Amino acid sequence: MKTTPLPRLRALLALALAAAPGAVPVAGAERPGPKPGEAGGAGLALRSRKVLTAALEGPQVIDHGRVLVKDGRIEAVGPASATPVPEGYVEIDVGEAWLMPGMIDLHCHIAAGNVLFKNDINDMVYLTNPGLRACAGVVPNNHLMRRGVGGGVTTVLFIPGSGTNMGGQGVLLKIGLERYEESELRNPGSLKLAQAGNPERWTIGVGRSFMNWNTRNTFKRGIAYAKRWEAFEQGSGEEPEKDLELEIFRALYGKEAQVSTHTQMYQVVLMTITMVAQELGLDAFIDHGSFDGYRTAALAQAAGVQAILGPRMIASTFPGFIDTDGKIIGMAAAYQERGHRVIGFNTDCIDEGVFVTPPQEELSLQAGMSVRYGLENTNLESVRGLTINPAIAAGIEDRVGSLEPGKDADVLVISGDPGDPRTRVERVYTDGRVVYDSATERRRW
Repeated sequence: MKTTPLPRLRALLALALAAAPGAVPVAGAERPGPKPGEAGGAGLALRSRKVLTAALEGPQVIDHGRVLVKDGRIEAVGPASATPVPEGYVEIDVGEAWLMPGMIDLHCHIAAGNVLFKNDINDMVYLTNPGLRACAGVVPNNHLMRRGVGGGVTTVLFIPGSGTNMGGQGVLLKIGLERYEESELRNPGSLKLAQAGNPERWTIGVGRSFMNWNTRNTFKRGIAYAKRWEAFEQGSGEEPEKDLELEIFRALYGKEAQVSTHTQMYQVVLMTITMVAQELGLDAFIDHGSFDGYRTAALAQAAGVQAILGPRMIASTFPGFIDTDGKIIGMAAAYQERGHRVIGFNTDCIDEGVFVTPPQEELSLQAGMSVRYGLENTNLESVRGLTINPAIAAGIEDRVGSLEPGKDADVLVISGDPGDPRTRVERVYTDGRVVYDSATERRRW
């Protein structure tokens, strides 16, 4: 029997997917002229019964509010009675729906596409791979990210896996946009560090003592490299030879990027705080923080290490590993009770069909579960955990995470409380552009 060569089969499948309904638009395809709110378009005024601002300061909720958008940025936010619509602006009244900032997920593995056409990088070569870049595998607006947009996610940190101690560099992306150039928010977005819970299986197996030594050694070499460049730029040294493996440390040392740390139980979360933040002086945030990691909450808060929790949102007794006295403990509530004040949520979304983790579009469910299991929500902590808190952790709070003048117009139109699993996302604006509208296309989620 004659068989079709594998490269040809892949090409045929790619053509079939491109022709399918709802296929990802071809990069570089022409778009119609700018719409209201977009760069170059007329101004846009969004009016709503309730606006959740997630603002760094000021009111968290505005009843009968209005948001003004121009050239992809937010111009003003306030009560409709005190925020007039400028001449020439197009006003859209969303009625009983609510407005809120786009959600941010700082642990994403789906930007490389799907399981049929895997474009991800191989981060399992060395135990530390700081030079690898996840951006090389990005497939903008792929079908998994399109579903994430349908769940209200507008910004992600796409990162390598956790099979080694340093999987490589993540990239911060706006999702729902058609071209990589317009999607990239910051590159590098982070250095992915995995303290435990996977790297032990690298090659023939390694223990924590060696992993800590090797990780610290790589960090110290990288910081020394960054200092040599700093001296050269200040005119007090020779120009160093560029080392692509260590370039990321210039951004880390200059506080222009963070260490995002796959870490969970007490001992390894503690090591993140004491080694990365306190000893080495780098900005870092906890990524996962599950099991009994909450025991470090007060120390993490004092060291400025934010906690981005999930997707395991509860802990219960596990003999020989964690003892909760038979109780079910909510992760976010446990951190909050011990003094942590900047808590966010993540999904750890992975290509469908590989592992079972919450998909991108279920990010808001992590917040709902946290409130169900004890998170105090008097200041809309659940909303802030989906928006401004992860923005603070990633150092992008000047661009995204809240509805405030001067920020990117990443705005959701939702049917009600974002922590309620019954709430629907009706429309999504990214940089003032409509990237999803359930009124004009099939609902994605």
